[in-house]
Amino acid sequence: MVVVVAAVLAGAVAWAEVPAKLSVHGGFVDLSVYQYGGRRILDGLPLYGARDPATNLRFTYPPFAAVAMLPLGQLPFWLATALWTAASLGALAGTVLLVGRALGRAVPAGLVALLTIGALALEPVWQNLTFGQINLLLMLAVLVDLVHPERRWSGVLVGIAAGVKLTPLVFVVLLLLVGRRRTAGRALLAFAGTVAIGVAVSPGAAKAYWTENLIEAGRVGPPELAHNQSLFGALTRLLDGPPPTVLWLAVAGPLALAVLVVGAVCWRRGDRVLGTGLGALAMLLASPVSWSHHWVWAVPVALALWERNRWAGIGWTAVFVARPFVWPPWGERREYGWSPIEHIPGNAYLLAALAVATGVAVILGRRLVPLAARPDGAARPDRSVAGRGGPPGERSQLGLGD
Repeated sequence: MVVVVAAVLAGAVAWAEVPAKLSVHGGFVDLSVYQYGGRRILDGLPLYGARDPATNLRFTYPPFAAVAMLPLGQLPFWLATALWTAASLGALAGTVLLVGRALGRAVPAGLVALLTIGALALEPVWQNLTFGQINLLLMLAVLVDLVHPERRWSGVLVGIAAGVKLTPLVFVVLLLLVGRRRTAGRALLAFAGTVAIGVAVSPGAAKAYWTENLIEAGRVGPPELAHNQSLFGALTRLLDGPPPTVLWLAVAGPLALAVLVVGAVCWRRGDRVLGTGLGALAMLLASPVSWSHHWVWAVPVALALWERNRWAGIGWTAVFVARPFVWPPWGERREYGWSPIEHIPGNAYLLAALAVATGVAVILGRRLVPLAARPDGAARPDRSVAGRGGPPGERSQLGLGD
């Protein structure tokens, strides 16, 4: 793994060196807000309402997230950017390694480094690094627990991730659907622990967050912005304004639940990476705001699709490299003027997610017989998780082919 570590550190220095010397407005704005949150907690000042003077942005995460940022808040900005970028790239490399092993592939350090560098071409990944976002770290934490739920402390990382950003609570539902009740229980206990820590350290901030800020979807930015690739964002753009809550729930609820159920079935049949990835897509669809850099889950989904169907993997990856949602005019409420055709590229990420979930659901619905029992008698390689290093006794029935 020496090559991977060297590549990660080299990438961190290259990525952080120039922006760190510039004004924070040129990059790493979210990292600046993280540091601001940590400093507010340390100084005993109100966490919400005020804005980071360097970026004019608010801290919008739960109080526990600010507590977790305490060490980061004490560092010089240039050092924070270098360390944070190195950690994010390390998490990306860890994701590639974890997924590769779960798919039963040989993953030498050189290949991990190559795929990690290649993943930088995906818009959610490079945006995540540019903003100094936390999504790559949270993704790896969730994958560790969902791909290996047999570990003694599995679920704890999911709970901590949910304590930092609430949306990973979707994975607790996924764990329940796949019959991992103890793991789900540990996740809920860990999440409750993060809430308790937030209340103990900053009672005022905890009260403000859980009673006021939680239900304000617009607090993190304009929901109509093209970069908001969620169902709420799509409805906002279609209706020229935020949809009524009842309408949003009537659309997002069933669709997200359907994708989550498909992911659970996929997971139970042995395809844990793809099942977890579909759970993540359900999370992104259901969240009121899913900025494009939240879609770093495109990486493990791409690797899972590539393993099963090359064309599906290429098509999925192309969407996140091409970044179609910025093809129509965007920003300054110009999304409200989109033509019907412009809504297609303008909602590219969520449409790609629905397409993948639908395709997997159709294949699962066919209830294919084992490959060896096919009429043509051709015993093709099993490319499922179970067939390539998954738990004994499980065999995937997904059958996506080559």
